[in-house]
Amino acid sequence: MTARSPRFTESTQGRLRRLNLATSLPPVVIAAVVLLYTDARTWWHLLVLAPGAVAAVVAFERWTANDLARFAPPCMLVAGVVWPLGVLVTGSPNAYWGVCAVGSLALREVRRYRALAIGGLFTYVAVIGAARLLVERDDVGGVLVTYVLVPTVLTVVVTVLTVVGERFYDLIRELEQTREREAELAVVRERVRFASDLHDIQGHTLHVVKLKIALAQRLLLRDTARAEKELRETYALVSDTIAQTKELAYAQRRLNLTAEIENAKNLFEAAGIRVRVTREAEVDARVSELLGQVLRETTTNILRHAQATHVQITLCDSGITIVNDGASADTPPQLRGLSALRQRVAGDGGELIVEQHEGRFRTAATFPPARGAATPPTPKKDGR
Repeated sequence: MTARSPRFTESTQGRLRRLNLATSLPPVVIAAVVLLYTDARTWWHLLVLAPGAVAAVVAFERWTANDLARFAPPCMLVAGVVWPLGVLVTGSPNAYWGVCAVGSLALREVRRYRALAIGGLFTYVAVIGAARLLVERDDVGGVLVTYVLVPTVLTVVVTVLTVVGERFYDLIRELEQTREREAELAVVRERVRFASDLHDIQGHTLHVVKLKIALAQRLLLRDTARAEKELRETYALVSDTIAQTKELAYAQRRLNLTAEIENAKNLFEAAGIRVRVTREAEVDARVSELLGQVLRETTTNILRHAQATHVQITLCDSGITIVNDGASADTPPQLRGLSALRQRVAGDGGELIVEQHEGRFRTAATFPPARGAATPPTPKKDGR
């Protein structure tokens, strides 16, 4: 895969917010309708109070989409105007609902002086509610309870619940970032392993080649036969090192499909991804190394570019299939590593298929029966 997609496009946090929208928005809308029905005694009361309810619903919907910053000021302005109109004009004790809902959500966007903003919200609700005494002085106790105490207490409760809910989303985001770092660390460990293998192959060889060439130089005039022998050994050593390096580059050095499956499990589990392996049959040894390379490349792609929570690996007599969820784009991305493998698989008479559908990514390398002959099916599962 060439381009790295945004890590949180399809994150757990986003899915939780959408779930919150689907489960909580209908009750919010119903509450707005009930409050309007209760307080609006004439049609013009409805005109005065409806903007506050609409502002609350819009703010909640934008909050679930993590896009409240642009809508918070206008929604707060509308709800802030409806509350005093409800107190002084329509006599609606529930007109504070818009300010309560929008204000508690908008506090998330306040980066500095948040405590001051919270105190200002509570004070505004209480003071505006107390302004009812300007038009209704006969029942001071009833006014203080209905327009001051109840709205202020409920605003405090809603604000506290909202802050706690936001802290929950913060924890989810931190867990998501931790999972990201674990996946990156797994990729780094794989690179370190590759570098270590490369050092094992070339480090010692280069040191020996240096010594043999120096010895051949000293023997060139004194002992031509010995110098020729040293050069032949050096040539053979270099040729062997080149072959081993090619094998390592194509993931063929000591490559074992079973070992690669176990390594993939360990990497996925380290990143918090559930893995299920189904072995329907064993593939022919001649293609197992190439299938192991396909699995290794796919494992790296999933760890680096997907938001996977589950991976299914299926091994059958014709090849291997890896399916993961959490694909973060509508169309399959470019695949440099797998594109190169596709040519090698095709060169061995097989086919490498990469496809994406409904958020699931499928990589399948298959060979015809003559090339991938297997033992009689003995299905067994190894799920974690």
